[in-house]
Amino acid sequence: MDRIELKADITVNEAGALEGLAWPFGSADRVGDVIEKGAFAAARPPLPMLASHDQTDVVGVWDAVTETADGLQVKGRLLVDDVARAREVRALIHAGALRGLSIGFKSNKSAPRRGGGRTISGLELLEISVVAVPAHPGARITSAKAATAGKDTMTEQGTAPEIEALEQKMGQIGESVKGLEKLADRLDKLEAKANRPHGDAKGGDDKEPSVERKAFANYLRLGNQIGAEDQKALTVSSDTQGGYLAPPEISSEVVRALVEFSPIRSYASVVSITAPSVIYPTRTDLTNAQWVGETQEREASDISFGQTEIEAKELATFVDLSNRLMQDAPAAETEVRMALAEDFGKKEATAFVNGTGGLQPKGFMQHPGIAETLNGHATNLSADALVKLLYAMPAMYRNRGAWAMNGTTLGIVRTMKDGDGRFLWQPAFQAGQPETILGRPVIEMVDLPDVASGTFPIVYADWSAYRIVDRLAMSTLVDPYTQATKGMTRIHATRRVGGGVLQAARFRKLKMATS
Repeated sequence: MDRIELKADITVNEAGALEGLAWPFGSADRVGDVIEKGAFAAARPPLPMLASHDQTDVVGVWDAVTETADGLQVKGRLLVDDVARAREVRALIHAGALRGLSIGFKSNKSAPRRGGGRTISGLELLEISVVAVPAHPGARITSAKAATAGKDTMTEQGTAPEIEALEQKMGQIGESVKGLEKLADRLDKLEAKANRPHGDAKGGDDKEPSVERKAFANYLRLGNQIGAEDQKALTVSSDTQGGYLAPPEISSEVVRALVEFSPIRSYASVVSITAPSVIYPTRTDLTNAQWVGETQEREASDISFGQTEIEAKELATFVDLSNRLMQDAPAAETEVRMALAEDFGKKEATAFVNGTGGLQPKGFMQHPGIAETLNGHATNLSADALVKLLYAMPAMYRNRGAWAMNGTTLGIVRTMKDGDGRFLWQPAFQAGQPETILGRPVIEMVDLPDVASGTFPIVYADWSAYRIVDRLAMSTLVDPYTQATKGMTRIHATRRVGGGVLQAARFRKLKMATS
């Protein structure tokens, strides 16, 4: 099957007329792809207008597709008079929930770009979708025209001056992105030059080799016949066979350990707070409404309210770094900060899954109110149990949910079939779409347990019911004074974040039997 690629700017009026920039020229998208002007030459409208690249969700048609100096300009119309879903999409655009465009295409001619991505010079344009987050950050809905007002507006309450100001800001952002790309290209060239051991083919390394390197090269060529100046420059080793040690150098390349994260932050509900904690009111029951006659006495309702509090917990550490290392390897401090960010990300992701509360965020696996579905066997997963787990969820939550399991468990599920011999797992048939199990998306979470006796290897949930609160992004403080007498610099790092389940009914776990 040919791969369909999804990339992507938009405006809509009350009658459904839509305008936008489907692909900006001159900058790369989020994965590094650049589409050149002329690549859309073969595009011929009309083209289908989809909602979020769902081929079963056609909401309109694109009547005009034009390449300009800025990019691919498109005009179309939502079929608001004939398709109910088109009216929903129009409302979402007015509300600001859908702000971007994304193109679905098949690449015919491309070349790899340095640093990742491709330069695409020829493609077949298949469809253009209205989306919440486009593949290209510059691809957005440009304006919306209200039929009664006769002027552009991004929402039902917006005004033309607001749109103009927004477009100016987006233009400034675009210029900033171009500036960053130029800076990145320059840094790439400098790094490549620094990594060349003997300079390039055109003129050699413009940095003069150190005295020690010259002396060591002479030693390799002449042995003990080197001159006195070279001998002074070298360090005599303590090896009983004599000889000289090669002068050490610090490479610009850093060998990093693999860090795997549970991706729950990408699926949970995340909010920023300014207080130490946030309190969410909860309702524990319904009112007691009864069918009554005209003069029959009414009954009171016993309904109670409670609250759930999520506190921002603190994650902190410090690292001591040699001043000499920082002088010899300027990238060392940056690498330490990166290592801290990776460590903090891994620790918080693990806590969101298995955190016990107290000093940690409360992980969803530790919530006592989450219901269970029994697998019926200690080590063999049951296809019937997965079906029962899915349909044990209330329909409202089931239709918004997704599976979660680790890679080992996913490997087992991929081999499972239902009673009719059909695989439970289905691959994604379109780029950017998730794999599915029993028709619902699946998320790989490395912190969930393997299939074993008494474990809970699989969870199905509406993940928006897990709330993450960010009080403070990772903060680093460089302290060059405390350890100055030891020739060290201390780097402190702190992060404040909390997490917890807001509604246990949106989660359900599969429990393996105890052998």
